[in-house]
Amino acid sequence: MIRFIALGLALLSLTACETTKGAGRDISKAGSAISGAVQTVQDSF
Repeated sequence: MIRFIALGLALLSLTACETTKGAGRDISKAGSAISGAVQTVQDSF
């Protein structure tokens, strides 16, 4: 679980954005990635 969060944060930091709108999209994508990872883990139980 922590690995997925770290991956999301790494992706967020690697994708530099110049505007607030771009930051919002990046944060949204990171949230989606984390949600997908959590769903995958929950499905494996």
